[in-house]
Amino acid sequence: MIRRAVGFVLVTLCFVTVCPMPLAAAEDLKSDEYYELYRTLADTLDQIERNYVKDISKRELMEAAIAGIMAKLDEYSTYIKPEDLSQFRTAVESQFGGIGIQINVENGVLRVMSPLVDTPAYRAGILAGDRIVEIDGESTDGISRDDAVRRLKGEPGTKVTLTVVHAQSADRKTVEITREIIHVETVMGDHRGEDDHWEFMLDRDKRIGYIRLAAFSRDTASELQDALERLKVENVRGLILDLRFNPGGLLTSAIEVSDEFLRQGRIVSTAGRNVKERTWDAKADGTFEDLPLAVLVNHYSASASEIVAACLQDHQRAVIVGERTWGKGSVQNVVELDGGKSALKLTTASYRRPSGKNIHRFEGAPEDEWGVKPSDGFEVRLNPTETRQLVQHQRFRDMLHASVPAPMPADGDEIDKPNEAKPNEPAAGAAPDTPAEPNAATKPADDTSNTPPANGDPTDAKAPAKKKADSFVDRQLQKALEYLGGELARAG
Repeated sequence: MIRRAVGFVLVTLCFVTVCPMPLAAAEDLKSDEYYELYRTLADTLDQIERNYVKDISKRELMEAAIAGIMAKLDEYSTYIKPEDLSQFRTAVESQFGGIGIQINVENGVLRVMSPLVDTPAYRAGILAGDRIVEIDGESTDGISRDDAVRRLKGEPGTKVTLTVVHAQSADRKTVEITREIIHVETVMGDHRGEDDHWEFMLDRDKRIGYIRLAAFSRDTASELQDALERLKVENVRGLILDLRFNPGGLLTSAIEVSDEFLRQGRIVSTAGRNVKERTWDAKADGTFEDLPLAVLVNHYSASASEIVAACLQDHQRAVIVGERTWGKGSVQNVVELDGGKSALKLTTASYRRPSGKNIHRFEGAPEDEWGVKPSDGFEVRLNPTETRQLVQHQRFRDMLHASVPAPMPADGDEIDKPNEAKPNEPAAGAAPDTPAEPNAATKPADDTSNTPPANGDPTDAKAPAKKKADSFVDRQLQKALEYLGGELARAG
């Protein structure tokens, strides 16, 4: 019985994910050899299940077998277990059911790092620095962050009761909050205005705008368009698009973002061994095709970020400022398995920039044939200390009403960045808007946070930030400003 089941699962995997492969492989292996291989695997699983010294479930064995198969492939192909699928979908959609706060646990104390703007927690008066001492009447003493997230998240329309202690007060306050769909913003500006919303004008004298894209979600393009329209009303004359630390997201989002700045021409194409070549071109209704543009990238700009940067560079639509990008240009398809309970993310093709050059950093690839390099004269490499300071600078500006910045990582500490093996990847192939798997660096700010806890207790949730947060000089940003200033001066 188990032999028949294993054979069915493996054949299903082969035919569902890469239909032509069993036919092509049959030229090298006869059908009876396939059967023998399946039977060997089935016998192995059968022997382990019946005779191994410890009891082990069929699902554990099957998932281990699948993991072994995936280990023979590239680092971007992976099996998504049932228990991980919900988080995967949440991160891709950049939305979830919850109350809208970033949290952290320090020494057993559950603390709010920042509420998200226009969320139930924000409207209920929850502030950065608040301690959450009870959730639905249960103490949070010694709670883990994962457990806190589980208890705070939930179906939209359901209620959760929090008992909080504000940063400046020892008094407890109990609030009942109704959960909603929380949208995680991926389009950010230079700083927040008095109403806590982003301001996108960086230099009002020269009218230079600044937009940072944290990821490429389904709503990124429409949010970018809204930001550009706001800047247009303010008579913006030049724009900085910041893609640093952006590990990617959805292919459709990258295409739409690129199209905002192009009137015509190739945006990106894909090619693979067993998938038809596909191309995407800009449409004629580009709104901001004449706006001088500088794009900031660094080593941790990957995948969809590289598609946008490469497109704008090849069309000489923007100068690229900063450091060479990651080199993640392979295409993954996400295929549901097990009746939708799990999924397979499989590399099927690679991206080509408009020039036809490759983006992906294949093993052994020539030094000049991958990623996106800064434009000539615009390479600005940050040292490790400056990179850590930039991470901290961005984190601090993302938070609401924070009174003290989070501590700088010490020399040698890891920064929040795309995983060395797996930055985010957009998916393409048969379904170009199929999501790719996010990594920890871009996990949505649901009811958790990638931000380190602040040292000590914040003393005033609405006090001005300490000077340390503003002392960092962003040399890459300064280079972009110099370029745009020169362009605007020449234009009069």
